[in-house]
Amino acid sequence: MKKLILTLITLTVYNISTAQETIIFDNQSSVITTGVPFLLIASDARAAGMGDMGVATSVDAYSQQWNQSKYAFSEAKSGIGVSYTPYLSKLVNDIFLGNVTYFNRLNERSAFAASFKYFSLGEIGIVQDEFSEELIEKPNELTIDASYSLRLADQFSMAVGLRYLRSDLRIQAVDANASAASSIAVDISGYYQSEENAYDSFNGRWRAGFAIQNLGPTIKYDDAGRENFLPTNLRLGGGFDFIFDDYNKVAVTAEITKLLVPSPPILGFVDNNDNGTQDSDEPTIIVEGQSNDVSFIKGVFQSFGDAPGGFSEELKEFTWALGAEYQYEDSFAFRAGYFNESEEKGARKFFALGAGFKYTTINIDMSYLFSASKVQSPLENTLRFSLTFNFGDGEYDEY
Repeated sequence: MKKLILTLITLTVYNISTAQETIIFDNQSSVITTGVPFLLIASDARAAGMGDMGVATSVDAYSQQWNQSKYAFSEAKSGIGVSYTPYLSKLVNDIFLGNVTYFNRLNERSAFAASFKYFSLGEIGIVQDEFSEELIEKPNELTIDASYSLRLADQFSMAVGLRYLRSDLRIQAVDANASAASSIAVDISGYYQSEENAYDSFNGRWRAGFAIQNLGPTIKYDDAGRENFLPTNLRLGGGFDFIFDDYNKVAVTAEITKLLVPSPPILGFVDNNDNGTQDSDEPTIIVEGQSNDVSFIKGVFQSFGDAPGGFSEELKEFTWALGAEYQYEDSFAFRAGYFNESEEKGARKFFALGAGFKYTTINIDMSYLFSASKVQSPLENTLRFSLTFNFGDGEYDEY
């Protein structure tokens, strides 16, 4: 009996070790990809000039993209923001991201905002042969959203936003049945801004914010293709305003962001015949990690613990940014920031500079990006512009 048990154990161990030795790993990137990734591009120059951050900075017209609950702290009655961001400007001149935002503070405690964002991928010429006439296609993506923010206390507000997304990337000339993909998403955010407190040689004010963005169903680009998660993300940030006098103020802010999207697992297959290639009778298996074929709700919770490399890799899925802004008499601003992403998760690393000018009710902002990574940014050496019109400026107090 002992010999039989020993034999069974030996055979089991042998079979396991043999299977492990014949597992072939597929080469697969650990970068998390999503649908409509243009939603993660900073569309306004002020946020871009501080390292792509905005969840805990002071309120401006473009808070719709970062944290809609900030609108409840706006001192202006209403405002309109228009921004333009060239994309891949070193290669082409017709790819860009445009944004128009409108906000209106309804009363002392609430505000409404709406925005339209358009990402043009330029013109694509399609020619079947030298005798065919060139067909021009203009793929594009866009969003339309609205939000409502409510101040729940003197120093704290929350907001909810609803977003419609449309992605028209399929080429009509290639596929006569091509149609645009679409989805909807929800944002939930909160913002805290303390009262101005006196310190030894200056006054100060604390800021903090959070936002869960683009929470919604997956988007599918074609009938045969896989469903793509929206770029659902969590933003957390905090900052402090150094108020030296009525003319000079320095604001410093830090922010972390994490995609709430499942990590891609490490795939492979058991090479039964040791030929080094995957045959039809050798199905794909998950070697490490978890399946990412899940609903978007389950994907949000799974995203906190499904990295194939464990907790250390999970930490690499966080990006962080540091930014500072100097303001002189609310008429001039100078900004600087740094953004960092793990090299294994996209390698976005860059420095940013920005400036802003105010003339009566008009704000003009601009920013410039310097890549600090071996992977060059599509926005490298790109000058971004934003224009803001504020109406009823100073109509509301901070508290």
